Amino acid sequence: MHTSRYLLAGSFAILCLVSCDHRDAGLDPRTENTSVFREIATLDLGGTAASEISAYDPLSQRIFTVNNETVPKVEVLEYSTANGLVKRAPIDVSALGGVANSVAVSNGKLAIALEATNKQANGSVVVVDTRTLAIQKTIPVGALPDMVTYSPDGRYIVTADEGEPNDAYTVDPVGSVSIIDITNNYSVKTLTFEAFDSQKATLMANGFRLFGPKASLAQDVEPEYVTISPDSRKAWVTLQESNAIAEVDLVSGAILRLWPLGTKDVSLTINAIDPSDRDNKIALATWPIKTFYLPDAIAHFEANGGNYLITADEGDTRAYGGYNEEARISTLTLDPVAFPNGTMLKDPANLGRMVVTKSLGDTDGDGDYDVLYGFGGRGFSIINAATGQRSYFSGKTLEEKVIAAGLYDDTRSDDKGVEPEGVTVGTINGRPIAFIALERADAIAIYDLSDPANPQFRQLLPTGDAPEGVHFVAAGKSPTGRSLLIVSSEGDGTVKVYQPDFL
Repeated sequence: MHTSRYLLAGSFAILCLVSCDHRDAGLDPRTENTSVFREIATLDLGGTAASEISAYDPLSQRIFTVNNETVPKVEVLEYSTANGLVKRAPIDVSALGGVANSVAVSNGKLAIALEATNKQANGSVVVVDTRTLAIQKTIPVGALPDMVTYSPDGRYIVTADEGEPNDAYTVDPVGSVSIIDITNNYSVKTLTFEAFDSQKATLMANGFRLFGPKASLAQDVEPEYVTISPDSRKAWVTLQESNAIAEVDLVSGAILRLWPLGTKDVSLTINAIDPSDRDNKIALATWPIKTFYLPDAIAHFEANGGNYLITADEGDTRAYGGYNEEARISTLTLDPVAFPNGTMLKDPANLGRMVVTKSLGDTDGDGDYDVLYGFGGRGFSIINAATGQRSYFSGKTLEEKVIAAGLYDDTRSDDKGVEPEGVTVGTINGRPIAFIALERADAIAIYDLSDPANPQFRQLLPTGDAPEGVHFVAAGKSPTGRSLLIVSSEGDGTVKVYQPDFL
């Protein structure tokens, strides 16, 4: 729909690159403007699922993008100012297992997270030379490796092994985190969560979710995304469906702590939402409900001498043939004391259309709901990496930015709103800059995180349909000599490259 606008913006930026490129000098000495990113290249790889997660290799100057539209493969893209993005022969992984879920690059080695043909069986990480595209190693990991990343020093490959159940919910593998030590001949240690079973009552009292039918805590935990500290010693892993973060010691190979994330109180003005897709308007308001944050992506950053985590609080549900926790509020019996205006709330123009969980909320066990719990924070959180305490939550402000830009999709008001899914943090001009992918707004929200207690909004950047992968390339490793943002959009199969203007 916005093709002509993107092409014009891309052409302008490419002209600027030709006249302003300082690649021979390494870094351009001018200051980059984090409030004005522009698209400089785009490539359509197909339809839905043709572009999911991307990684960039500065040695080969190639972008690697997961493409599962037809057969599992990893696209190989090259960028130049003269030709834009050019697709080369892909890496076909269809004979190696099931779907490719994620990619990461370090020191000329591409790591591909590959689930097994039987999704509940153990998956693998395939390591490929980024220049020759030859497979160097295949390492077994846990069930359904959903995300893969390298430690900053290149020593470790870490995967979040989601361990989802089958559709009938009769086979539910344990969730796990796999640590591969490259320096020890790619030895692997897969960590599971049985040790935390004795803590489940305390964890649940603080907002940890444990609700899969007949599932132990180790089975119910589904690791989603990993970030690693700059010294490569610790990792933090989102446990999305459990509404928690796991802290992991990479050196000793141990899960140290689980941090329950609590709930967002929508009765507070700062947390107002629009819960209806049937009210013919976009209106943020307070309601007598709570929502779980349920983060997807997570990224580490440093600011003011401290270490922090930023999470994209997307929300997720379990909706299988054998078990479905979802229900619309209009279908539930509400406790008349807790909700004296229950009939009004169940109106489709109010809360009636909102999707909540059936797994929790009947606090007295009498068959009606005393508390209502929805899915997703509809924003982002900043968490102290040392204590696990939330330092900041965006509340309604992120959705307000999207509404003001005319990008809010009211058809998603009943179900997770703008749905922040991906996040990465890059350093620009010595400052931590966050890029948050909003799946239902088709946009990237850019924030300066220099003050973790008060992030500063910089730009809302339109993208392809349903951006999932956001990958930052520092200016010193970029083929243009400027910072780059690579965005992979699952809905329309596009890869787009953006870079900032100069001040």
